[in-house]
Amino acid sequence: MTSAMKSIGSALLLLVLAAGGVSLAYARWTAEAAEADTALADGQLERALAGYAAAEARFDRLPAARQLFSADYDRIVANQLWVLYRLGRYDETIDKAERAPEAAAPHFWSGCAFFEKARVEEKPEARLGWLTRAEEELRRAVEAAPGDWDTKFDFELTTRLAAELRKQPKTPPAQLMQLLRPPPASGKPARRVG
Repeated sequence: MTSAMKSIGSALLLLVLAAGGVSLAYARWTAEAAEADTALADGQLERALAGYAAAEARFDRLPAARQLFSADYDRIVANQLWVLYRLGRYDETIDKAERAPEAAAPHFWSGCAFFEKARVEEKPEARLGWLTRAEEELRRAVEAAPGDWDTKFDFELTTRLAAELRKQPKTPPAQLMQLLRPPPASGKPARRVG
């Protein structure tokens, strides 16, 4: 073996060693996110939320890392939005979505949170206001992800419900979803089967 080959082999070995060291350091640096993922998989939503918040804070302290590892950062924020929504903390979901990166689907989550706020609102004007905000956010979510059929469905449902609610603003919250059902053609209630 020539000395040139030995030099190339040594350089490659050092490069592989450095890459391994960087990978280990990054794994330790994102350990909180990994623990949050485990808590989420175990259904421990509060613990997962705390872990994701700690991981996000670590990324926020180093903006260069947030840009370099944007996919991980976006996933951490998206998971926080999901957990906040699942916990029924709609105001926090909306606040978090206002500061979230586009890749974390913030408009989808804030639209869903506004929708849920509209579903339980007693005052007709406020209910229509929440529903209109949900419609706006879900429209933006469809624009951001035009291929996402679930988002399109939610947007269309919200748009139809808002249109019907504008026609019948005094509908009580418990009967809100019934606005989406067309009345029977015969004037008689449809017979329920099953």
